[in-house]
Amino acid sequence: MRAYRASSEEALHTRDLLKDWAGESLLTEAQYQQMEKETVCDLRRTNIFLRLVLFFFTLIIVGAAVGLFFVLFLTHAGEQTTGIFLLVFAAISYAAVEFAVARTLLYRYGIEEALAACSVGFLCVGILATGHNPSHETESLVPAAGAILSLWIWHRFGLPYAPLAAMLFVPWMTSCWTSSHPVQHVIVAAFYAAGLLAVAAIRPRHRFTYLDPQYSIAEALFWLGIYLAINLQLSSVDLLAHWWRGSPAATEFSKAFYWTTWVLTWCLPPVVLTRGLRLKDRFVIAVGVIAAILTLATNKPYLGWTRNTWDPMLLGALLIGVAVYIRRWLARAPDGIRHGFTAQRLSGKDKRWMSAGSTAIGLVAPDMITPSPQAASPQFGGGDSGGGGASSDF
Repeated sequence: MRAYRASSEEALHTRDLLKDWAGESLLTEAQYQQMEKETVCDLRRTNIFLRLVLFFFTLIIVGAAVGLFFVLFLTHAGEQTTGIFLLVFAAISYAAVEFAVARTLLYRYGIEEALAACSVGFLCVGILATGHNPSHETESLVPAAGAILSLWIWHRFGLPYAPLAAMLFVPWMTSCWTSSHPVQHVIVAAFYAAGLLAVAAIRPRHRFTYLDPQYSIAEALFWLGIYLAINLQLSSVDLLAHWWRGSPAATEFSKAFYWTTWVLTWCLPPVVLTRGLRLKDRFVIAVGVIAAILTLATNKPYLGWTRNTWDPMLLGALLIGVAVYIRRWLARAPDGIRHGFTAQRLSGKDKRWMSAGSTAIGLVAPDMITPSPQAASPQFGGGDSGGGGASSDF
């Protein structure tokens, strides 16, 4: 059961489509105004930058309030007492999310998202602190509870990054079950595969509805998680050093397991790309492309070959060549369309994302957008040189 009415989310989805169509001159101003009146939505939204500001400010406010409570009333409290109150704060945070959505109709506003994140964090820390002399069972209960609550938040509020939060708890949970690294990789990949199968089974019912983007992102995340779980060269903390020195991961696993994962890293990207192309799903296609690039980048470390300084340059040249070839191949088709794909931009959404990215880069590194003023070059002083305008003394 979702927290938002289906009619409200459908209207919001339709309004976003109308903005894209109007931005590309597919609708006249009169048509846009008429159709916009028919898709009135009562949900409250804000832009991405204010959304991030509200998210972080809410985290700070909630954290400060909880910290002040413990300082004033529970200065010398034990671990179990602290854990119990953290569980209470988790329940209060989740209740605040439900209130913000039901009463104030916040939708991707930052405030309710921060409260949901606080509920997950308080729940995990509270369970960990409540357990007296934590055992493996208690430690595995923490990530399990975090994953379940994250999935519920995804189902209830449709936050697109909630499945990613649930996926991050899975490696933690498997590390509590076994210390065998091969078994951990297999269990993590199995969990992600189960999630992928569940999403793939549910998604056809919502293929052409406002819920399809939500399931599209979830499916793409599960595909990416499976790939990262089977690529042993991406599981090391000292990743760059391992890539450069060779393949120390080969000594941590049996030869059969190691080379099986190497074969899978080459087999999975074509499968993901085929799935994305068949569904015309840009998120799944993007994950397929990312997986293919990672396979090329980790092939030398997998084989134990020495990496060279020019390897990134060759990889970049290969990617540029492939991109140019695909673009020209699509452009040569009648009307620039081949099997439903085109190299032309059909929506203003990409333009808005690029504008938002440029603004974010400008805020983080303003010198990249607007160069800092250069010091004036020294000029030679001295006598005049006729009427040419130059005055110098050599």
